Amino acid sequence: MPHRIRLSAYASLLLSFTTVAVALAQSAPRPATRPTSQSATKTSATTATPHEQRTIRAFNAAKQSPPELSAFLTRMPKGADLHMHLSGAIYAETFIKDAAADLLCVDPKTMSFSRPAGTTRSLPPQPVCGEGNVRAENAFKDQKLYDALVDSFSMRGFVPSAGISGHDQFFATFDRFDGINKSHLGEWLDEVATRADAQNEQYLEVMHTPHYANVVELSSHIEWPSTPADPSQNRTGDATGATRQDLSHLRDQLIAAGLSKEVALERQEFNDALDARNQIENCGQPSARTACSVKIRFLYQVLRAFPPQQVFAQTLLAFEVASQDPRVVGLNFVQPEDAYMAMSEYHRQMLMLDYLHSVYPTVHISLHAGELAPGLVPPDSLRFHIREAIDLGHAERIGHGVDVMYENQPQALLKEMASRHIMVEINLTSNDVILGVNAPWHPLPNYRAAKVPIALSTDDEGVSRIDLTNEYTRAAMDFNLSYLDLKSSARTSIEHSFLPGPSLWQQPDVFTRTVPDCAGQPLGADNPTPKCLAFLQSSEKAAEQWQLEHRYDLFESSLP
Repeated sequence: MPHRIRLSAYASLLLSFTTVAVALAQSAPRPATRPTSQSATKTSATTATPHEQRTIRAFNAAKQSPPELSAFLTRMPKGADLHMHLSGAIYAETFIKDAAADLLCVDPKTMSFSRPAGTTRSLPPQPVCGEGNVRAENAFKDQKLYDALVDSFSMRGFVPSAGISGHDQFFATFDRFDGINKSHLGEWLDEVATRADAQNEQYLEVMHTPHYANVVELSSHIEWPSTPADPSQNRTGDATGATRQDLSHLRDQLIAAGLSKEVALERQEFNDALDARNQIENCGQPSARTACSVKIRFLYQVLRAFPPQQVFAQTLLAFEVASQDPRVVGLNFVQPEDAYMAMSEYHRQMLMLDYLHSVYPTVHISLHAGELAPGLVPPDSLRFHIREAIDLGHAERIGHGVDVMYENQPQALLKEMASRHIMVEINLTSNDVILGVNAPWHPLPNYRAAKVPIALSTDDEGVSRIDLTNEYTRAAMDFNLSYLDLKSSARTSIEHSFLPGPSLWQQPDVFTRTVPDCAGQPLGADNPTPKCLAFLQSSEKAAEQWQLEHRYDLFESSLP
């Protein structure tokens, strides 16, 4: 009876424990009694427990065959995916289905969607696509068209040719499937949650840009210097229209013009998407799908490759939304970092963040920085992006960070990132297909050698035709990461999530000792002590970390 009482009190924190246990039990036998040798004070990244030792042997055996390793890693708990763009995470097949439902058309020359010029008066109405175009639903009857659309919307089958690189193909896909109605957002959240659930993930920080046309209109009336802020000429903000006084005045203007009204509209967009996802998955019902156990929070995407007034207005809106909506846990800048506006305005954009961080100090920031490689931009452009993202942009996490060894004083930068616990979101496949950077040129070993925290992530799993398991497999095969290395990546992902509350662990990025309230008991126990339970109920982050340890106990004890 006491166990039932405690479990009932803990149910809101450990919603998915039962479903995880069932999934693992179906794939491998589990001991009749729960092991207790894995205590909260003994688990270490360097001293393996008996269960970890057995799992290491199984991992090493599976590593002899990449398909076998992939199957092994599919079941392995992977914590969180912290670097995932929602539109880029959706597979092309879903977009084709959605385009047909939206009565969109296809331009066969560009293999992109377009809106029809009108509809017929037939029942049901049919799109009028115009000369040369075809209805999107024709793809279901024309295999060549279907295949061409999948290839157009992804990296499937892509081979670089003269004038068209992997970088070009990757970023071109987004315009091609643009135009699909955002009423499908809930369906897309279900897709990524279902995929995550199938791979034993538990938390996603999904990057999404809400509808922002009104913000563009507001920003168009702002007076702003047209000359880009050239970082080689100016590092102070003087004469760039980006002094704190200027930015404060611009913020006041935007809010007075009605920017705050957009906050409610964008919060409603997040509401509708999450409600639709819950309805699709029957969350809260007896028939709830296991994907309901995957927690989703959002990072507000700011589009960086636009004029400064638009970027500032959207960034201000992102801070406003994130400061009011707990489901929006932070923000990030997106679009190609090598684009002209993104490059020429980079310093000024960091100044914007520096100012807005002073106004909204509790809003979390993760930044795409260093998603560059030699040859893509001039050498001088590789020297400062990560540094400025940290020093001016107040980035708590860095997305990609591929050019770190080309930065000024890279070793000092790595040392600082390690000491300040600034985590890097590692996207191996994305860095390969976009930048052509893979082993041995990828800086993942440099980050690990410098003890900079890292966590594997997917970036755009739909465009790249991958999943998080693929990234774990690639890290093991291409960079010889061990089972404990991958386990550390999973733990790091929850440790550096933007979920509220203190960490389960006493020291940042040291997964050896829990906080005193949860010490001296099995990690991830179903029935934590009252003191530990109270702590977990007070911290959403710690609760997810406890759940991750529970999943590891189930996984490791299920292996023969």
